[in-house]
Amino acid sequence: MTQRQIINLVETTLIDKIIKDPNYIKYTYFEVNVRYTQEYELSNQDIGSFLHLAREKLKEKGYKVYTEGQKFEYNNAKHTVQSNELIIAIKEQKDEA
Repeated sequence: MTQRQIINLVETTLIDKIIKDPNYIKYTYFEVNVRYTQEYELSNQDIGSFLHLAREKLKEKGYKVYTEGQKFEYNNAKHTVQSNELIIAIKEQKDEA
């Protein structure tokens, strides 16, 4: 895939995920390495680019991004990103003063 096609895939998938839940975004191993790879014929290099671009885009949109093994808190519960989860992103809440 070209860089532009990967960027389009990131943007398209993020829009779908934000519509479902704007506060909690998750990309799973199966979703990226199986589903997207089959649908869009992603190479290993494409997958790496996709994940990098997705993390950067999420950060730009105000999300705190976590990857495998990292701990985070969501809905007053502590979680750890599991091995079948490639990216977990939590919308950072702005404190209103």
